[in-house]
Amino acid sequence: MYSYLDNNATTQPLPEVVAAVTDAMVRGWGNPSSVHRSGMEARRLVELARESVAQLVGASDREIVFTSGGTEGAGLAIAGTLAMMPERRVVVTMHTEHSAVREACEALAKRNMAEVVWIDCDGAGNADMASLDRILETRAAEIALVSVMWANNETGAVQPITEIGARCRARGIRFHTDATQWVGRMPCDLRSMHVDLASFAAHKFHGPKGVGALWIRSGVRVATQVIGGPQERERRGGTENVPGIAGMGAAAEAARSWLAGDGRVQGAALRDRLERAVTAAVPDAVVNARGAERLWNTSNIGFPGLEAEAILLLLSERGVSASAGAACSSGSLDPSPVLLAMGVPPRVAHGSVRFSLSRLSTEAEVAEAERIVPECIERLRRSA
Repeated sequence: MYSYLDNNATTQPLPEVVAAVTDAMVRGWGNPSSVHRSGMEARRLVELARESVAQLVGASDREIVFTSGGTEGAGLAIAGTLAMMPERRVVVTMHTEHSAVREACEALAKRNMAEVVWIDCDGAGNADMASLDRILETRAAEIALVSVMWANNETGAVQPITEIGARCRARGIRFHTDATQWVGRMPCDLRSMHVDLASFAAHKFHGPKGVGALWIRSGVRVATQVIGGPQERERRGGTENVPGIAGMGAAAEAARSWLAGDGRVQGAALRDRLERAVTAAVPDAVVNARGAERLWNTSNIGFPGLEAEAILLLLSERGVSASAGAACSSGSLDPSPVLLAMGVPPRVAHGSVRFSLSRLSTEAEVAEAERIVPECIERLRRSA
């Protein structure tokens, strides 16, 4: 049996998503900027999808800008804000952010386009509110943007977005959240929150890869980063990816329907069951960020003294797909910068593996992982 537990990397497209993408390629292949019949049909598909995505996140359709994914959306929020505020050069973020934000900020700093100020975090990776308050109090006039992710892609830890947004709003500072792991998995009403910009991607909620969106609150302006056309109300140039956008719209509709049920409760029960089984069979295993509020689908488990790369390869051989929040470099796996920022000991961080479920995950998949994961850990420790 194949057990796919890497849904924070990507999810399986739903049948209705595949159908929407196929239909757009067959019938909606025109250029949505053209005024003839084929172009108008393509435009209709784009705008219907925009309405569906807006409804999923509690927004107006005019506030949705389609992008190539979460990374581009975050980049547009950050660089686009800096370009609109030449008098403000400070970006405030965290070392626990996804690389789409963390590395984008670091790159801007290297080019002398921004100064990055880092918020301290606690042992679960959540923002230290006292640290944020000190930064806001001393640098408010210089800050262009605060960017903090909603739910961590590696541990599932949920940030206090409401509190952070309120603090930013009180000082007139723009706030962006990387909502990539949140949207489609949890209820979302952006207009009611103190958030100005939110980026997310379709393939995290059973849509196609290569398409995402940036929500821009009405009245907030960002400078275009992809230049070369008036598309997306001149906020993102280039001919729209009509099949991908249509698929994202179908995925958004399906997510809204699913969120109305109790799927999150069932998913959390499966996640907790997996953690109990693994930690019972491997007593020194550590569930990273266990004490924090976490997204229902994510578990990050550290196996001290082992390398995540070796664990993942052996799990894959046995039919279990998981991942690690680290990059391979010169044949060795560096520990996750997110886990290190949380204070996880390197010996644990090196051997930490992420298991992430989706609404399609089954009890049989989890039961298979419960059996195979301890067997793989035991085998690696024997060979070591």
